[in-house]
Amino acid sequence: MAGETRRAVFAQPEWLRQVATSLRLPSDARVVFTGCGTSFHAAQTGGWAVQALEAVLSPPRADIMVCISHEGTTALTMEAERAFGGDVWLVTGTPGSEFAELADEVIVCTPELERSWCHTASYTCAVAAIDVLNGEEIADLPAAVEQALQAHVEAFPHERALIAGAGRDWPTAQEAALKLREGAWVDAVAYQTEQLLHGHLAAVDERVRAFVLEGEGRAAERAHDAAAQLETLGCQVTILPTRHPVVDIVHFHLLTLAVADARGIDPDPIRRSPGSRWAEATGVPYPHG
Repeated sequence: MAGETRRAVFAQPEWLRQVATSLRLPSDARVVFTGCGTSFHAAQTGGWAVQALEAVLSPPRADIMVCISHEGTTALTMEAERAFGGDVWLVTGTPGSEFAELADEVIVCTPELERSWCHTASYTCAVAAIDVLNGEEIADLPAAVEQALQAHVEAFPHERALIAGAGRDWPTAQEAALKLREGAWVDAVAYQTEQLLHGHLAAVDERVRAFVLEGEGRAAERAHDAAAQLETLGCQVTILPTRHPVVDIVHFHLLTLAVADARGIDPDPIRRSPGSRWAEATGVPYPHG
């Protein structure tokens, strides 16, 4: 069912090998990252991040704002750029957008725009590009993703899912929940590991499929505590070891494809087929047949 989504998921190693590695953020600059949806999840992997609407309401005091927008058309992110007023760098999938014309620096991180609206490769490439801007090495990521794509991931029958993560893994948890919601129509939610353990368990029972991103050190200890409590509540729980946000999200890309296939769902339009309530609600029907 998942034509364009599946193509993008399995194109990730090739796309990641093409991420430019020449530009770096100034080491003495105070930098803030922003975006919406998947792009905001990518933004959070870079350091200090503010959701685009929050950046409009209260422009952050920084030297550089790094905006993430795959198509370069995200209205609120562009509004955040105008409200900021300082130097703006754009991580995007095309140099030919209105946003790209406004930015001081443009980092094109994908070889093409994703046709699926259940964005996968554009997310991992944006995260890799942000790593480069922060002076990190990304040479090992394509091979690691290639290996992760070889895993067999089975669908689950549950209508609800939760993903917990802390620290470096928190953006992954948020993006994982969004992929399951967009691509497989599962009522998935993300929790910071410690927040999950403070009240949220009251709404959890055996009808919830749970995934806990393990992390390291104290985060790993609390991840195992969370998994034990979820199991006590009757949840089927998987603890997922983590390595890097680009690699870790691949499990959930495969899981979204598996659940969508099992349920006969096309994840590409994220339910916004022309004439659907979801297209009407957003005012934007999916353009690709």
